[in-house]
Amino acid sequence: MARAFIFPGQGSQYIGMGKELAENFTEAKEVFEEVDNALNQKLYDLMVNGLDEQLNMTENTQPALMAVSVAVMRVLEKRFDIKLEETAKYVAGHSLGEYSALTAAKALELPDTAKLLKLRGQAMQEAVPVGQGAMAAILGLDFEDVQAIAVKASEQAGDNEICEAANDNCQGQIVVSGHVGAVQAAISLATEKGARKAVQLPVSAPFHCTLMSPAAEKMGEALAKADIKSPIIPVVANVTAKAETDPDKIRNLLIEQITEMVKWRESVIWMKNNDITDIVEIGAGKVLSGLVRRIDRGINCISVENPAQIEDLASRL
Repeated sequence: MARAFIFPGQGSQYIGMGKELAENFTEAKEVFEEVDNALNQKLYDLMVNGLDEQLNMTENTQPALMAVSVAVMRVLEKRFDIKLEETAKYVAGHSLGEYSALTAAKALELPDTAKLLKLRGQAMQEAVPVGQGAMAAILGLDFEDVQAIAVKASEQAGDNEICEAANDNCQGQIVVSGHVGAVQAAISLATEKGARKAVQLPVSAPFHCTLMSPAAEKMGEALAKADIKSPIIPVVANVTAKAETDPDKIRNLLIEQITEMVKWRESVIWMKNNDITDIVEIGAGKVLSGLVRRIDRGINCISVENPAQIEDLASRL
């Protein structure tokens, strides 16, 4: 039996996340204080007492979700003396979750990660003027069909508009990203093709497509200065869908990740093919656990974000 720890991305956030952790574990409270200090922002208060629209601003969502994941890890390590390198073979994260994974694996320091994710959120939001970009989820079609639809939608929209596959989440759940007109064309084409559902997502920018190139440039400058160490266990990267350990390669992949597709389905399959039988989702929500079950029901998968779940996991490790 081999285990992987995985870390959620945007879409898993909710008001109140992290509250139970901070109230029950000083180790978690310290993580939230450390992130607040790094950002010079009362992010924890926003997470617990703020409004959905504030938390859903990507510059807040990204460091907030990371903070919850790292808080869970800190409690496991400090309170229950669980060492990641003795417990898991790989870590992986969905989009911003890859930063959480790298922090858990000691490749990045928590304050640096918080600052990088704040900048990442701001850069991604600023890359495309609001209203010009969009994303859509297409359910019930194969990846190859959706890729073909994206190409055709770009051609139909004209004026150099683009539509690209952005997330290969699991069989039958692909997200496309690009200009509004091209994405709307893709929704129509997918519906004609027999998609079970094709719907525009309530996001503020078209993530993981070439329209994010300005954000990739900004992150390239920031990551060039970042201190990235070799992770204590390999990180399965979104871009390559395989284990990576070289700091320079990881740095480059984090830049590429901004404009490239998140290969989540391929990442889970790679882990399964490399002896992973159990996966633990660390942090807010259960989105990734649901995707893992749809990718391969043979993998045991649980979600851990509250004190009871942490104690249950610790008792089994």
